[in-house]
Parts: sequence; C-alpha cells; structure tokens
Amino acid sequence: MRRAIIILPLIIAGSLACRKAEDPPSTPEDYNPEVPWNIDESVPTVDRNPFSKKKIELGRMLFYDPILSSNNSISCATCHRQEKAFTDGIALSSLGVSGKQLFRHSPGLINAAWMPGLFWEGGAKDLESLVFGPITNPDEMGQDLRELENELNAHPKYPNLFEEAFGIKDISRVEVARALAQFQRILISGNSKYDQWVRGENNVSLSNAEERGLELFRQKCSSCHATDLFTDNAFHNNGLDDNFSNTSHEMIFLGRFRITFDSADLGAFKTPTLRNIMVTAPYMHDGRFENIDEVLDHYSSEIKISPSLDELLRDGNSAVQMNLSVAEREDLKSFLNTLTDQDFLTNPDLSDPFLQ
Repeated sequence: MRRAIIILPLIIAGSLACRKAEDPPSTPEDYNPEVPWNIDESVPTVDRNPFSKKKIELGRMLFYDPILSSNNSISCATCHRQEKAFTDGIALSSLGVSGKQLFRHSPGLINAAWMPGLFWEGGAKDLESLVFGPITNPDEMGQDLRELENELNAHPKYPNLFEEAFGIKDISRVEVARALAQFQRILISGNSKYDQWVRGENNVSLSNAEERGLELFRQKCSSCHATDLFTDNAFHNNGLDDNFSNTSHEMIFLGRFRITFDSADLGAFKTPTLRNIMVTAPYMHDGRFENIDEVLDHYSSEIKISPSLDELLRDGNSAVQMNLSVAEREDLKSFLNTLTDQDFLTNPDLSDPFLQ
C-alpha cells in the first residue's frame, strides 16, 4: 500500500521548502488532443487526471501489454482490436483467461471520452473506473490488483515510465487506471468520408445513394444516434426482447434495470455509436446480429413490444416498425459506409507499440 502523507496547516510552508527531490512534480506536461470541430471543441477529461503525452504513451503500452492479465496472455487489445474500431468481431468472446464464454459483446472504444456512462448498462461513470471491471473479472483478465502492482513494480521498464508520467516511486492500481484512461480518451474517430463532407474538406461529396441514405437516417435513426457522435449516450429498450424473467448471472439479461432497479429500464442498453459501424459486426449487446442486414431486419419488422419498450419505438400498444423497402435499405447502408474512418483504423499512434 502507498503511504498517505498528511501535512498540517501550520507546517505547510516548511514542508514545501524541504521537499525532497524525489517528490512528485507539481504539474504534469500540458497537452490538448486535437478534436475535429464537428465532434466537439475539446476532449472531456477529469480534474484528477489531466492530460500529458507521457501518460498517454504509458497507457498505450499498458493497453497492449498482457501483463495486465493473471496468466500474462490477455491484453486489452485482445478484445479491442484497432482494425475493428476497437471491437473484437466476436459475438460473445471466450478469449479470456478462464476460456468461458462471456455474456456481453465487447463494446467499441470509439470516442469513449464523450460517454458519461460506460459498459452496456452504464455501470461505470468514467474511463478511470471502467478499467477495473475487465482487469479483475475472472472470465476476462482475471488479475489480482495487488499482484499486478507487484509485477509492475518489479518490471525492468515500467517503474521509470510511471515515475516520468506521474512522478511516483511506487506503482499503484490508481495510476494504472489513469494511464489506461488517458489512452482511451484519445481514441477519437472523426475523419470519415462523412466528416470530410461535413467540414467541406478535400472536395469530398456524397453520392446520390449516400445522400438518400443520409435523409433516411435523419428521419428514422437520428433520435437515438444523435449529433456527429452518432449516439445520444442514453439507454433504450429497442425491442430485442419481451421477456425479462431471467435474473441469473447478476441480472445481466435485464439491461440497465440491474443498475437503476427502475422497471422502465428493463431491456434498456446503451446506444452504441454508428461510427465505423460497417467494421464492427456483430451487433447489439450480445452480438446476436451477425451483419447489418439483420439489424435492419429487426428495425424494419421485428421489434418486440413490452411495457418498457422505448417510446420512440411505440405507438400505443404497437411497435413502430420502419418497414424499409429494398431500395431504402441499400441507400441507408450506402450512408453508413461513409462513417468508416480508415485513419482511425490504421493510425500508428494508436497501434501496438511492441510491434513498432
């Protein structure tokens, strides 16, 4: 455990005057990641974890390092692959240390800095608190946090890197979480064909099919997939199920209800961003839809009615089905393809540093 240092008000001046050379620096290196203007003005952060380049680079190393897992075989990147917009392409993964199949599809880490509630049900309030879930889950990385601290402190490189980034001598789980959060906050996708068209860059224009698809999207999808983040960061029951009697596995099948215990949240899950949607199959919180056509099938004719079905998909006692024609589906897919950001999927600054 790290020792707490208590400084009494009457001796503050003397303590500061006698500060040892190895004490942490008072301020980190200032750094402001660039953000495309159609997304936001700046990257949201938290006061206790201001940006610095050294923290980001350290977080990147930790993200790709299997040292975070109990058997040193699983890294964050195992289930969050850059070429798939930091998803894994698996409906329900069994790549964790236990080999057991998980109950949730790995969510993408796309523009996660703007998400006020994380995980499919919003169980984590920020990226700092999010990281402990997968690290300690026995079916994911299965790591004991004390053992992780011991491994990192005994590592030939990490102690120096943590001291440079945070000004500390003894590595704790707190700095591990903060470094990982820093890297995940710069996973910013905002340079797709759509983005360049919106910003009037590179003489990019949309085809007729893409423009028709955009209009369909605005009419039928943008209430939940809002703004240029393409999510409202809210939780909705989108009619996947109508039976919520399964309370096994910590009520994991009940959606946000397991967090709020509000019956209105039964079957409600976080609205995922549609950015890079065409490379992040399968879809939904449990990966039940293998491709985008199955998603469109659902919204076109398969929405299930239940008391907690979102009002946006309800008309009295009936579900509002989109009833998309074949031509409309093709146009909508044409537009969704414009949200693929190849720069994000291939940016070397976000890739595995151990392979460079």
